[in-house]
Amino acid sequence: MPGFADQYLAAKARQEHLKTPLGRFESSLDFRLDDFQQEACQALQDGHGVLVAAPTGAGKTVVGEFAVFLARTQGTKAFYTTPIKALSNQKYRDLAALHGAENVGLLTGDISINPEAPITVMTTEVLRNMLYAQSDTLDRLGYVVMDEVHYLADRFRGAVWEEVIIHLPDSVSIVSLSATISNAEEFGQWLDTVRGSTRVVVSEHRPVPLWQHVLVGSHLYDLFSDDTTISRAADIVRREGADSLAVNPDLLRATSRRGYGRGKRGPRGSHRPGPSRIRRAPRPVVLREMDGAGLLPAIYFIFSRAACDDAVSQCIDYDLRLTDQRQAQLIRAYIAEATAGVELKDLRVLGFDEWREGLTRGIASHHAGMLPLFKEIVEHLFSEGLVKVVFATETLSLGINMPARSVVLEKLAKFNGEQHVDISPGEYTQLTGRAGRRGIDVEGHAVVLWNEGMDAKSIAGLASRRTYPLYSSFKPTYNMSVNLLSQFGAERTRSILESSFAQFQADRSVVSLAGKIRRQEKALAGYERSMTCHLGDYVEYAELKYALNQLEKKTSRDRKLANRSAAEESLQLLLPGDVVDVPWGKSPGPAVVVAKPELGVSVRVSVVTMSAHLRHVTARDFSGEVEPVSRARVPKHFTGRTPQERRDMSSRVRDALAEQRPPREVSTPRQRTFGTVDRDRDEIQRLRGLVESHPCHGCSEREDHARWFHRWTKLRRETDALRRQVDSRTNTIAQRFEQILRLLEEYGYIRRTTAGAPELAPIGEPLRKLYGERDLLIAQALNAGYFQGLDSAALCAAMTPLIYTGKRDETPFLRTYPADLGGRVGELHGLWSDLTSAERRHRLPETPVPDVGLMWPLYRWARGDSLARSLEGSGLVAGDFVRATKQAIDALDQLGHATGDPHLRAGAEAAIRLIKRGVVVHELDSADPAAYADESGAADAWGGGPWARDGAPPAAEETDDDDRPAGEDPVEEDEDAR
Repeated sequence: MPGFADQYLAAKARQEHLKTPLGRFESSLDFRLDDFQQEACQALQDGHGVLVAAPTGAGKTVVGEFAVFLARTQGTKAFYTTPIKALSNQKYRDLAALHGAENVGLLTGDISINPEAPITVMTTEVLRNMLYAQSDTLDRLGYVVMDEVHYLADRFRGAVWEEVIIHLPDSVSIVSLSATISNAEEFGQWLDTVRGSTRVVVSEHRPVPLWQHVLVGSHLYDLFSDDTTISRAADIVRREGADSLAVNPDLLRATSRRGYGRGKRGPRGSHRPGPSRIRRAPRPVVLREMDGAGLLPAIYFIFSRAACDDAVSQCIDYDLRLTDQRQAQLIRAYIAEATAGVELKDLRVLGFDEWREGLTRGIASHHAGMLPLFKEIVEHLFSEGLVKVVFATETLSLGINMPARSVVLEKLAKFNGEQHVDISPGEYTQLTGRAGRRGIDVEGHAVVLWNEGMDAKSIAGLASRRTYPLYSSFKPTYNMSVNLLSQFGAERTRSILESSFAQFQADRSVVSLAGKIRRQEKALAGYERSMTCHLGDYVEYAELKYALNQLEKKTSRDRKLANRSAAEESLQLLLPGDVVDVPWGKSPGPAVVVAKPELGVSVRVSVVTMSAHLRHVTARDFSGEVEPVSRARVPKHFTGRTPQERRDMSSRVRDALAEQRPPREVSTPRQRTFGTVDRDRDEIQRLRGLVESHPCHGCSEREDHARWFHRWTKLRRETDALRRQVDSRTNTIAQRFEQILRLLEEYGYIRRTTAGAPELAPIGEPLRKLYGERDLLIAQALNAGYFQGLDSAALCAAMTPLIYTGKRDETPFLRTYPADLGGRVGELHGLWSDLTSAERRHRLPETPVPDVGLMWPLYRWARGDSLARSLEGSGLVAGDFVRATKQAIDALDQLGHATGDPHLRAGAEAAIRLIKRGVVVHELDSADPAAYADESGAADAWGGGPWARDGAPPAAEETDDDDRPAGEDPVEEDEDAR
């Protein structure tokens, strides 16, 4: 036992510790710090920066809160940055509760609350913009907390994190909070290089143990101890069907109405399972089993928006209820208060009734297509324990505080925008990390639903793997380049870019690449010996054959391209009444043009065929120039909407062809020369002669030599690529900066001083204040007068092609444009075409094509139309529309600050006021749901309860779930959501 002296010294040490900031901070908590929290806080108190990498739910944010406490103690400022606005809003509320609302501010681009407060929560983009603007708000800044710092791997916005880390003053201490990553030491070394002394604190311990399960049929099995049992159960289901594991047939019929778990179609549209396939238990069955096992509340991940909404409908159809009467009353009352400011007609278009019905049963969906207000209500009711299950897409795993006892994964694959791919171990850990609520649950549970083709051991490997490296996505952009050049000059900018984490990782990888090149060079020498031909130089022979093959392919491509170009140009010259012969497509044969050609990404022409069908033809339907073969009269007000109109029109075509009416003379679009094709044809003949006369052409072992040559060629190509990687990874970020400077100089944004140094020209100044994927295109449009002379509603519509990216393979065609903007859109497309040509010349990524899919919806909204009317015919869902509208507000605000024209600035401000209304700005009132029930708990219908007496809640600031461009969610949903 320790003696009295030891006890005295320990007590004295505790007393001394309580006098330190960390001691006072600990004494204010109602729990003890874990070892990793203690270590990180101590390093921060000692004056070091810290990187904390720990699992979701481990309590990393305590370290960030200690940084805020230190700032308060030292009389300096603390900024708390997050990747998404929803997380910023949540952290603002948490810190305001701890330190008082008067001491906490919030900045998220469209929200500004108490911006000069000593504690300010903001999105990382806001801090980046402050640094470039050298804002006075940065004065006395002592600490910056970068929550979810692993977000710097995001390919769209990750570079912002590195910009902030590089540009923050040396006097600022950075607290970086990250999910578990395998290369934390590497990231910490880079932070130590650019920021000075940085301590790396890694913890893989979960405060709440996580149990991994597999659900086969309706039976739950432990993943790590029942591999044989899981496989045996799967065999039973495969052999005898899902009913063999106690799945209710009546339930299968009920849920099949919503299309879930359908097998092959039987007679008369009935559904029956395939004989050898495993059918997952229907979602209501899964929840019923989990509820019985005490595993709720749960987050049920489905990688599809539509499937999330479908799941709620299935549960309602099955009459699944997870709440009691009192909870349902509280939910109804809270929903009524929270949505009191939304118009009834908008609620109808949002599917309010079914959404509310699901919530009162304790069931909800959560995805980026939902109205932000609805998502916030779901989040709040879930955190209060009133909602028991949320069907969610992966966006819910990105930092929003919605912990659950269990997490369900319906599939282990997702659609990434191009194809279905397996989720990574890092994604699996991020998703299942939501299971287990610290201080509430003794353990958390992750449940994977068994699907055909699964293997229990592979699932276990996915669940147990702990290698999730963090890779930089940092690349200079146009906006970043002009800001850096303006502030620091070219030389200092190059050194800043070379200090990025991207360059740090690239330099470290060169050593291993060089070793691989040496090994492959030895193998190449062996291949060369094996393909040696005694008759001649086989490499020379093979290269002649390759050149011949490539030239033949090129000639074929050139011919097709010339024909396509000729068809495109001649289609533009057609007029209503021209009869053309369509060689192939849906309705080949004669057809009459009934409307002027529509110009867009490609030319599209409306025609009526001989079979009286209204079709659209493009250059793909023709093999070359399109020439009219006759003429037919098209009535002035012809629409083609009725069968009779189309029949009359096809009859006119027959008459015109029978009478052999002469076609209208059409001038040739341009004179084409085929000299290049002729020269290629001559070169093909020459190469063919060289191949046939080469000595190796008659070698009896020519096929063996060809196989070795193929291997040699493939390995040489790989080796050359490795050499290029080594070359490109040396100063690669600075090289990209130089390419951008050359392009901007070509456009006049950059000029040279008398000493030859690049500097920003006056025409380039607006680009400094324009952020986004199409930043340079917006600057070009501004300089070209694209926005001039528009009223406020038209200005909103004109902005949309520059900020919107829809979930479609190509830009949609519009027959008409709002406010006669068609001509301007054509000019904008020309600017984009010129820009992408320049980007290809300078080997830079191409700017995304302008997308007109939001023009009509936002124009209608700006003109005061309802949500239903605004979305009519657009294919947009409410959540995407609200998010895109907020991006338009942000872009219009940038435009107002970037332009030097006071009229355009005033127009942008007026445009913002037009669209900043209704569901776009309506936000959740975050009070306790229990406060909305009257004494009798009788708030059981929308429109009743205390809100009917006290009126609507006070107006709240607007929010959004994500700064990401519309259509670029962190997870692209399945095809049924598109």
